[in-house]
Amino acid sequence: MVRAGLAYLAAADATAMAVETRMQCLRQLEQANSVATAARTWILGAFTAGQDYADDADYSPRAWLIHQTGVTKGAAVGYTAWVRRVQAHPQVAAALAAGEISESVARTVCQWTDRLPERRQEDADKILLSAAAGGLGLADLAGLFAEIYQRSQADEAADDAAEPGQDSDETFEDRAVRLLTTFGGAGVLHGDLTPECAAAVQAVLDALAAPAGAEDTRSQEQRCHDALQEAMRRLIAGNLVPERAGQPVKVWVHVPLAELLAMDGSTVLMKEWVAHVRARWAAHRAEASEGGSDGACWLDGDAAAAVACDAAMAPVVTGEVNPGAMDELVRLCVQLDRLRHGRRDGEAAPAVDTARAWEAIEQAVIGQAVDLLSGPGGLASFLRRRQLGVRLGGPSLPLDIGYSDTIPAGIRNAVILRDRHCRWAGGCHQPASACEVHHIKHKANGGKTSTKECVLMCWFHHQVAIHRWGWTLILNPDGTTTAWNKDRTKVLHSHGPPARPG
Repeated sequence: MVRAGLAYLAAADATAMAVETRMQCLRQLEQANSVATAARTWILGAFTAGQDYADDADYSPRAWLIHQTGVTKGAAVGYTAWVRRVQAHPQVAAALAAGEISESVARTVCQWTDRLPERRQEDADKILLSAAAGGLGLADLAGLFAEIYQRSQADEAADDAAEPGQDSDETFEDRAVRLLTTFGGAGVLHGDLTPECAAAVQAVLDALAAPAGAEDTRSQEQRCHDALQEAMRRLIAGNLVPERAGQPVKVWVHVPLAELLAMDGSTVLMKEWVAHVRARWAAHRAEASEGGSDGACWLDGDAAAAVACDAAMAPVVTGEVNPGAMDELVRLCVQLDRLRHGRRDGEAAPAVDTARAWEAIEQAVIGQAVDLLSGPGGLASFLRRRQLGVRLGGPSLPLDIGYSDTIPAGIRNAVILRDRHCRWAGGCHQPASACEVHHIKHKANGGKTSTKECVLMCWFHHQVAIHRWGWTLILNPDGTTTAWNKDRTKVLHSHGPPARPG
């Protein structure tokens, strides 16, 4: 009914309305917005308390709003902020629900009175709401609050004088944190925090200690412990802890193959590489085996040179190399030529969908050409090692090592560079610094450690959604992801349906 009424107004010719009608519509729409804010807040509060977002394997109501309703992160933050706000300001919530105050003024009033001691906030809300209902404008309301705030400060000073305590300098001098470690490696943490430090720690714990879902049975104290551990892990993973002899920056140097080809001496080196590949091909045909892989990169201008002056560098050339690619490439080209001529020697033309077969073979040829040019023995890696300086000309690292108890740095870095953030199919934008590398096929079941078999996942979707709740996630050939829950009653896609089957 609400949508139907709004749709009617949206389709109406506002220019044909009387002036008074337009004024009335604008007043009523603002009141409707206030009531809608109150309604959304009550529903979202119940949604949060019931942890309904866990049904879609999301880790918070804010994330669910972003992924399921299509709002921006800023809007989701604003909606969830109202849930907390109405708990501290019930009178403001009631005024919103009655349409007596606009959402923007209500938010401003709450922000003002939040600066007061908790025991004085309710009276201040009542005074300001009464003044707003009486027609006082925002500027006059601000003046009224300034008077309330000054009186509150004076009262607090009088209370402090009656009950002396530590002043701010004494509190600052007494700051301390002590971490004692037992023989078993467990720790006991004690501390006296300044107000600023306590506020920062509390903000971090509030952000990271929320229940992870309906099956999260941890106590508040346990969740705070895990939040502290997660905060420390993110600092380390984000390279925010001083390391590498004080190097402030870690640089990924991306060098396009086209720029390597344009450098002086590249023609001579390409001839040398072709001769090398032919020798490798001959060796492969003689049953000599060879393989491996490494990453891919780009380098850009003076800015990159400046920031890399004092940095640890890790050049990457992506792709897999397969010495057998030459044989497969030749076979595909022969098959393509036969298809082009429509018949084999002495044979009738096969009954096939020529257009689709042609497309499939062309794609296969392109793929084999990429295999031929990439990897440790490929043209990109060869030119990088021969054309660039000593800092960027080191040996290549494999990106597929089969089964491994650990994930080597080369594979981990390549997955981070490829994915950039959590790849959960339902949508998640946790940055790489907050993520872990997940084997699509569990290592316990023989999962391989390679870029094709690994994907970046945030702690919640990796440790909770997949390993605790039983969700399954796969990485599709086109780079998209699909996930389903244990009972297969819900399937999530990071992409829309294909334009046509196949």
